[in-house]
Amino acid sequence: MMAAARSPRPRSDPRGDAAAPTSVLVIDDHPVVLSGLRRVLEDLAADLDLDRIHEATDIVSGYRSFHKLRPGVVVADLSFQDRDLSGLSLIRRMRALQPDVRVLACSMHDDPVVVSRALESGALGYVLKDAPTTTIIEAFATVRAGRGYLEHRLATSVAMLNMQGHGPPLGTLNARELQILSLLSKGKSYRVIADNLSVSYRTVISACSSMRQKLGVQTLAELIHVAVSRNKLDLGV
Repeated sequence: MMAAARSPRPRSDPRGDAAAPTSVLVIDDHPVVLSGLRRVLEDLAADLDLDRIHEATDIVSGYRSFHKLRPGVVVADLSFQDRDLSGLSLIRRMRALQPDVRVLACSMHDDPVVVSRALESGALGYVLKDAPTTTIIEAFATVRAGRGYLEHRLATSVAMLNMQGHGPPLGTLNARELQILSLLSKGKSYRVIADNLSVSYRTVISACSSMRQKLGVQTLAELIHVAVSRNKLDLGV
């Protein structure tokens, strides 16, 4: 799981101070993404004084590695196999253990609600996996320096979301409910949603009932309307 990007150096300061080399932990269950991020970070090692680059491919090994190694910077995905957005809880646990760790969320989700949840969970920056390499480098370097990072388009979407004080409280939905709401907006049936998420039909029904209460709507049709309206807002139409 652990490999050296440079020759051995003294143990890094968990705060990632410029005076000490910084170790990095990358947590992602996609081998291609993990390999790509490692190559990018290895190229940055000299410029940013990175000591070692560690890897983990799931939530459990990621937290165990973090607990043992106490890296200064973590680059973490938000989705792991069928446990979508479970990376949010991982970020919270890491920040609870080491409040000054600098976390960059690297995800395929461009939903402003998900971005907001990642930042609320303790991520200092957020970058999309399909972003140009130069953007990923900028995001990492910014977070490594202890500053927040959010690409302009995402920042605008999050700001618009936060301005909707009169709208449905989407921030109250949990990760599973956000998934289901997204699939409802695409016209998916309960059965298809259950199959896609590998959960029971009853779980989907229960989640929709919970969302209706949280969002203050009475019927499935109204819930779907909220879901579709939300998607239109995200797309700027």
